[in-house]
Amino acid sequence: MYRLLELNPQLKDFAWDIDYRMQLYRDTKARLLLAGNSLSDFANAHNYFGIHHVDGGWVYREWAPNAHQLYLTGDFNGWNWTEQPMLRCGDGCWVLFLPGDDALWEGCKVKTIVDANLTRTEHIPLYARRVVQDVNTTAWCAEVVDDRKQFAWTDANFAGEKSLYIYEAHVGMAQEHGHVGTYREFADYTLPRIKEAGYNTVQLMAIMEHPYYGSFGYQVSNFFAASSWFGKPEDLKYLVNKAHEMGIRVLLDVVHSHAVKNTAEGINMFDGTEYQFFHAGSKGDHPAWGTKCFDYGKTEVIHFLLSNLKFWMTEYHFDGFRFDGVTSMLYHDHGLGTDFNSNDKYFSYNTHVEAITYLQLANELIRQVNPNAITIAEDMSGMPGMCLDLEDGGIGFDYRLGMGLPDMWVRTVKERQDEFWDVFGMWRSMCMRRPGEDTVAYVESHDQALVGDKTMIFRLADAAMYTDMHKDCHNDIIDRAIALHKMIRLYTIAGGGEAYLNFMGNEFGHPEWIDFPREGNGWSFHYCRRQWSLADNQDLKYQYLNAFDKDMIAVTKAADLFEQKMGDLRYSDPYRQVIVFYRKGLLFAFNFSPCNSYTDVKISIPNCADYKMAFTTDDWKYGGWGQVAHGTYPVQMDENGASTISLYLPARTAVVLREGEIRLASLEAAEEMPASEAAKKPVKKISKKAASPKKA
Repeated sequence: MYRLLELNPQLKDFAWDIDYRMQLYRDTKARLLLAGNSLSDFANAHNYFGIHHVDGGWVYREWAPNAHQLYLTGDFNGWNWTEQPMLRCGDGCWVLFLPGDDALWEGCKVKTIVDANLTRTEHIPLYARRVVQDVNTTAWCAEVVDDRKQFAWTDANFAGEKSLYIYEAHVGMAQEHGHVGTYREFADYTLPRIKEAGYNTVQLMAIMEHPYYGSFGYQVSNFFAASSWFGKPEDLKYLVNKAHEMGIRVLLDVVHSHAVKNTAEGINMFDGTEYQFFHAGSKGDHPAWGTKCFDYGKTEVIHFLLSNLKFWMTEYHFDGFRFDGVTSMLYHDHGLGTDFNSNDKYFSYNTHVEAITYLQLANELIRQVNPNAITIAEDMSGMPGMCLDLEDGGIGFDYRLGMGLPDMWVRTVKERQDEFWDVFGMWRSMCMRRPGEDTVAYVESHDQALVGDKTMIFRLADAAMYTDMHKDCHNDIIDRAIALHKMIRLYTIAGGGEAYLNFMGNEFGHPEWIDFPREGNGWSFHYCRRQWSLADNQDLKYQYLNAFDKDMIAVTKAADLFEQKMGDLRYSDPYRQVIVFYRKGLLFAFNFSPCNSYTDVKISIPNCADYKMAFTTDDWKYGGWGQVAHGTYPVQMDENGASTISLYLPARTAVVLREGEIRLASLEAAEEMPASEAAKKPVKKISKKAASPKKA
């Protein structure tokens, strides 16, 4: 019996479906591979197809089974469409040899002319490694990349940290000025910020080429081309190499769930048919996204996509992938309108089993190329076994995104008054994870930052962010927003998963949404940037949130928090809105009440040990009021002989206590308020005095 069924006995009625999936995976793998070969041996289409320098000249190979004739045109022949016909060489493949080392060159612009359906059309070569847009005509074409040029990698011994603290980022908007940021700007200016903040993994969006900048990179046209929006291929390699030098892992946000429908820029209709890569008819059209859906049962499509994964890992040294749109891949209706409230929704006629097989093959291949690679699935359906090994009956991912957590926080903030927040219901959401499967917890991703939605800080503070974030300005709306922003993030990282993700700028409460340049905003970059200067400005309250996020990560990282898979609930009082849990040597205590502070809250602790205050959301350093004393909280014995400690929990405050020694220099500044800050801080009337711990 597969471990999937052992962990999920409620799935026993679907044992046949799981057996069928695993048999389909084995049969497909047997069909793809020659005897003795591995998936890594198979996934080398990028080394065969496309344009390559060879002894005596250049070779161009293409797969276009239904085309009548192919030609290569470009700078090298004065853009004569038919001067260089390609030869059909079997199995739908075409080849062209151009003699002479100078027949093509680095940067030479080229296109493929396809003769099909009694007409000739222009296309980008399927395996193009660089695709650029002409500034005058706005048309896209490929540029030759000379594969004799080798980048000087220095990351041979790179090994990322075990626990994932992910910084989701978009290269183009990672700068403060009114232009598209570059790979090198990101490497030189943004990576140091990420390192300083404590994140150890960067998840890069929009790297695969996309003709529409405002698509956030999710409508891919050219799968083997690093986006020219941000620079040249060697610039992306520079970015990845520098990240590795800094100890930062780099993940690619890979889009294999669909492709842009464009024919001139993309792979759609390359050989004159809609079914070369995609399903024919309506099945090949995504009803919500206006894109094309891959036929994952087709050998050549699997070859193309698996080779694409290996290409990004070997050519650019990416350390793994966040797979976009997995839910859309898993179901024939793409999960649209399905509530997934019963297990039969995962095992039915609606399940796209060929897509499951592809994802299993993808995960196996990725581990063959790099055993330390990381894969993350964006699946909101909760498919069982998503993050279990193949031998366990799973799909093979390392993590799934905890997509229910941002939804839970939006509902809580939007629909409930503060005094009615359900702290235990929030805890249930944190614990709603498949047994044996790891989750990436997060409060908000890029989705909440886009125009039409709201970031968490904007939901909490709204327009007051524009007027009242100066430190000498005091506003109850901002005080509430800052307090809850810190508590929500701490609650999520501490209780929500085995990894943590933050979108670029949200750590300090970036005040503006993302609106890409478009006709409706006059093609402005004003809302398509990150204002790092706000976090650096000593006079603004963004500094508080930035400092808190940094220390929150430092403390949880020092404790190896994610080594303990689930928090241990120690105290819950929904009426008082107080909840306390223990995880890997840290005690997290939250009082979400907007107005009630509680003294001498007795908490049962798992080990008979004194606790020391690590930090609180109410520390001066983070814009709080300094109501909770730092120091040692001695263990006590209750009437039953159980170990307890006593806490003071002010309203809208969370405290983190450490069991044993976790020394971080940055936390020592949290207790004392600098004199420069004291002058700006009004006196807060506190009705209940803090219980005094033993001073360290």
